[in-house]
Order: sequence, then C-alpha cells, then structure tokens
Amino acid sequence: MSNKTYCKEWATTSEAQPLPSEPFLTGYMIILALVALVCGIGIRSLRPEAIWKLLQDAGVAVGKVKKTASEIERKIFHLCGLLVPLIYQLLLSHGVPRSFCVQLCWSITICGAGADWMRVHVPFVRDNWPLKSILRDQEQTQLCGGSYFSLGCTLAIHLFAPVIAMTSIIFLVMGDMSAALIGRSFGQSICSVKIGPGGKKSVEGSAAMFLVCLVFGCTIYSQVHLREYAVVIGALVATLTELYEPFGMNDNVTIPILSGIALTFGFARTYSCEPARNPLLWYS
Repeated sequence: MSNKTYCKEWATTSEAQPLPSEPFLTGYMIILALVALVCGIGIRSLRPEAIWKLLQDAGVAVGKVKKTASEIERKIFHLCGLLVPLIYQLLLSHGVPRSFCVQLCWSITICGAGADWMRVHVPFVRDNWPLKSILRDQEQTQLCGGSYFSLGCTLAIHLFAPVIAMTSIIFLVMGDMSAALIGRSFGQSICSVKIGPGGKKSVEGSAAMFLVCLVFGCTIYSQVHLREYAVVIGALVATLTELYEPFGMNDNVTIPILSGIALTFGFARTYSCEPARNPLLWYS
C-alpha cells in the first residue's frame, strides 16, 4: 500500500521529477565530453618534464612524481570512456531504439574482446598492437582493462534505465580515475591507514572517488526531487566496489553493475509511493 502521507509531504506532483529531462541530459553529456577532451589534449601536449613540475608544485612527493605521471597518461586515455554515455544519449535523443543500442554495444564488446584475445595469444597481433605503451605489466598476458570496461558498459546499458546506465558509467570513468590519481599522488600522506585487499588502497583515493561520484550524481539528477538519497547510495557502493573488488572480478565490470543496482534501488525507494515513477519503468 502506498504511503499517501509520504507522497503528500515529500513528493508532490509539482515537485517530483522522475528523471532528468532529455535536453538537459544531452547538454550535460556534450559539455562533459568537451571538457574532458580539452583537458586531455592540454595534458597530452605537455612534455613529461612539465607534467613532473606541475605535480611537484601541486604537492606530490618527489618519490611519487614519476609513477603519478605514468598513471595520468593511462587515465587520460580512459577519458575516452565518456564517449559511451554521450553517444548513447545522442542516439536515444534522435529516436534510435534502446534495443538497437544494446545490440550495438554487444557487437562492439564481442569484437573488441575477440581482438584483445588475439593480442594475448597471437604473436603477430601482439607485436603490432596499438597503444602497447599504456598496458599494465599484468595486461601483457591477459585481457586488458578496456575489454572489461566495454563489458561493464554493455551490461549497464542492457540492464538499467538509460540515465542510470549513463550515471554508472560516469562513476566508473571519473570516480575510478580520481581514486587512482589522488591515491597515487597523495595516498597515505594525510591518513596513514592502509585499506583494501593487501592494504594497497588509500583513504585519500577512496574519499576522492566518493566525492567525485557524489558531485556528478547530484548534478546529473539536479532536476530530480530527493536525488541525494539515491546518489549517496550509488556513490558509496561504487567507492566500496573499487576499494574491495568483490567477487574477484575486474572493477570495470562490477562498478557500473553494482552502482546501477544501488541507484535503481535508491530511486525506487524514493518513489515507492509513486509506482509509475519507479526507475525500473523509466524509458519503458
């Protein structure tokens, strides 16, 4: 039975918005991708010495500068992941069916993972693989993070309402990048407590990821009433998933899936008095 008192007090018809408007979401994704593009080009145009100096001026310890600069090179490439929610939103806004978007994502993921498998097992492909310089050492003999990223995005797009899928992918791209860069730069310099499996993660990195996810979530759902409830849950789940890597799975898969579930749960709770506004029915 719906709680009519709750509905009347907290989610009146004039206040409640079940999801961001299409023009707002399209503009948001375009601006986010453009800002990321400008930042990426700006950083890539700098010489290594200039990046090292900027890091030192920012307060990064001398012993961490080189590793942080290397991590920045990797994570700048990961900003390309913002093209996924951007293209997804543009396709939807131009009337492309969601089912076609799902099929397209699965096709790209299967082809990409197949090519990555050939990189690992076929010497010719491995020797001529582009972007070898940004692969981690352990990725030389196994599927790279890009394959798992593609799978995570595809599962999110397949399973969740579009706006929730886009948000969970942004949590993955921006949140994980923040955790890595802040953790690498300032990890255990403010709080010496080691956290995560094997004590390899830092409080600073996890705090940065939570705050970044919280900011992006609140701005994406800025038009949605009581957004904070769902966004805090989603940001917290994304942060804990990056921290502990549950189920022994790559966090490029688990972050969008688990944060998508958390966001769906949060908004379902918020609109429990309005069954028609349940996020499971968004865009249905």
